[in-house]
Amino acid sequence: MRLNATMRIAILVACGALTGATAMTAGAAATGKEKASFDRGRYVARIAGCNDCHTPGYAQSGGKVPEKDWLVGDRLGWKGPWGTTYPVNLRQYMSGVSEADWIKVARTKEMRPPMPWFALRAMSTDDLRALYRFVRHLGPAGEPAPAYLPPGTNPTGPYVTFP
Repeated sequence: MRLNATMRIAILVACGALTGATAMTAGAAATGKEKASFDRGRYVARIAGCNDCHTPGYAQSGGKVPEKDWLVGDRLGWKGPWGTTYPVNLRQYMSGVSEADWIKVARTKEMRPPMPWFALRAMSTDDLRALYRFVRHLGPAGEPAPAYLPPGTNPTGPYVTFP
C-alpha cells in the first residue's frame, strides 16, 4: 500500500503522541528563541561566577574547562564557622526542580557560605530563567557533591578554610 503525504503525517503524529516525543526530545535543533535563552544563561553562568565553584578546575584554569563539563559540582569543600559546604551539582539539581521552584529558591532561600545567595536575589527573573534553561539544556551529568558537614566535623577531602 502506498501512503500519501497526509497519511504519512498522520502516522508520524500518532507515533509522536504514543511515545511522548516532542521536537526537542526528538533531537530537533533549538528554536531561535530557545537558543537566545541558552546563550543568555551561558553568559549569566560566566559573569555571575557560577563556574568558579560549581565547575571543578574552572577558576584554576582561567575558565578553560569544556562546556560539557560545566556546573557538575565539586568535591572541594569550603570550611568556616558554618561548617563545610560543597558546591552542589547544578545539572542534577536543575533536572529535579521546575523553573518556578528554581526562581522561588533563588528569590527566598538563604544558603550557607560561600554561596552568594544575595547575588541570585539581585538577578532579574529573565536572567534566572535563562540560567535555569541553560543548565537544563546541558543535561544531567556528574555525581552529587558531598553532603554538608556541621561545625566541628573535619572534612576528609580537600577544602579551603575561611578565616
